[in-house]
Amino acid sequence: MKYLNFIFSLIVVIASVFLCRQIISNSIINQQNKNDLAELNHVKYGLLSIDEWKRQVTAILADEINKLYLSRENEKVLRAHIEVLLNTFIDQVDRNIRQGNTETASGRLSQTFIDLFINLDSIKKGIPGYAEAVIHEMKKAKTKRQVKAALNKQLEQYSKATFDFRDMPEIARILVRADSGNVEGARARLNGKIEISDALIIRDVILLIVLAAAIFASSAFSKKTLPKSRYLSLILILVILLFAGVTTPTIDMEAKISQMTFMLLGHPVYFENQVLYFQSKSILDVFRIMIHYHDIPMKLVGVLLITFSIIIPLLKIASTLGFYFDFHHARRNPVIKFFVLHSGKWSMADVMVVAIFMAYIGFNGIIADQLGRLNRVSEEMVLLTTNGTSLQPGYYLFLTYTLLALFLSELLTKKHRAEERRNPYIDPGHQRKD
Repeated sequence: MKYLNFIFSLIVVIASVFLCRQIISNSIINQQNKNDLAELNHVKYGLLSIDEWKRQVTAILADEINKLYLSRENEKVLRAHIEVLLNTFIDQVDRNIRQGNTETASGRLSQTFIDLFINLDSIKKGIPGYAEAVIHEMKKAKTKRQVKAALNKQLEQYSKATFDFRDMPEIARILVRADSGNVEGARARLNGKIEISDALIIRDVILLIVLAAAIFASSAFSKKTLPKSRYLSLILILVILLFAGVTTPTIDMEAKISQMTFMLLGHPVYFENQVLYFQSKSILDVFRIMIHYHDIPMKLVGVLLITFSIIIPLLKIASTLGFYFDFHHARRNPVIKFFVLHSGKWSMADVMVVAIFMAYIGFNGIIADQLGRLNRVSEEMVLLTTNGTSLQPGYYLFLTYTLLALFLSELLTKKHRAEERRNPYIDPGHQRKD
């Protein structure tokens, strides 16, 4: 039976190490892919991008130019405008000629002959006919092609003269990492990779938690004293859970405009998946951000975070080992006894779990409330927002570590008190036989 316990413990530890390695490796890759996808979908490259607006508006105007034609109503309006322009043009020509002829004697003589033989009012009577001739010319197929070509050329010039000054080296790096030549292809590739990684990570996390719970449950229901191999395996499982919990993302915070649509000249202007904010961070990521911050209070918070999430749990695990094996009479050491028997309410690991969960609820509520104010569906515009805030596998791994660490501490405490009651005068470490 002793060898079976040893083999079972060894298999569980080896499997847990393998799963931990897989979870951390896939989580790092998945975190990078999520950040890359969020960057590609960021609102600064879409809704707030001049280039994106130029692309959509230019396509709409080009389509309208290609559909250009003269209806009867438009023809009447255009004829009236042409007549006004021709009348103004004739008056302007007459003024220019008169002004030029007043400067010299020959000019004044020429103007006299013009006044005798040319009647300006008679010329203006022909304006409707001139306008009709212009309309007739414009309705010819050749003229239409020339007009559309001229308008398209002018639109192309305006389009080239309108551009965004924002440099996009990060987009270029993401395209290289995604092995894609364009943004749409990169998005499709990243979405596919994220879906696959999410499925693998969830599977491995569930397996790791089940293995950890199984070996702790079998140890709890066993009426025999825990052998050294089983106790060491429980400690290693805790270290594995702690390491995986603090190195993998615990929470994803995302706010985005999932869809924005309105009509322009009868054409839809469409934006989708416009990311306003995205963060995917592990406990170690948050610590690195805080410790590199310039403000001293933020650095202090970072130190407290790493202290209560990593340093104290590791000290407690080390103290538990020393206490169990009574290494150098560790059971008599007040520091060791404090960490093993009295540090439950001071370890703060359970507080960290609650804090992360409350942060999730807080961010989720705030983002949902603020985005809800933006939602709008009407005939003029459709604006839909999405709150993608979610707890990640790192949180559940850290939660599992916290619960199992409390369980192991309670188990060891009860055992120590039972030995003290059986033999209060002799160090229990000398009475124990494995």
